[in-house]
Amino acid sequence: MPTTTIQVFGLERDPPTRAAMRFFKERRVAISFVDLRKRPIAPGELRRFVERLGAAAILDPASRGYRDAGLGYLSLDEAGIVARVLADPSLLRLPLVRRGNDLTIGRAEATWTAWLRPVPTDA
Repeated sequence: MPTTTIQVFGLERDPPTRAAMRFFKERRVAISFVDLRKRPIAPGELRRFVERLGAAAILDPASRGYRDAGLGYLSLDEAGIVARVLADPSLLRLPLVRRGNDLTIGRAEATWTAWLRPVPTDA
């Protein structure tokens, strides 16, 4: 199996982010962790998640930042959501996980497990 590097975007003290990190570490998968408190997500990287999974999927309606900003009462287009998230990463549903061109938002153990299965070869 070729070595797979997983990129995890999240917050160090966020329980779902920690669960994702633990998931991959237990399976001895190389992880590149980006702590969004120390280094914000690049606009191009965020755009990749939005294009694949939709702008609404990156927002965490249960987060305190979401409630404090009153986003439940606002109607935002995709550009508005991206601008808000870039300004305040606490609005993101975490973790954002990327393996090459494969992406997930939130806890997605079933998908991550599928990523790690060896690809069958016809021999």
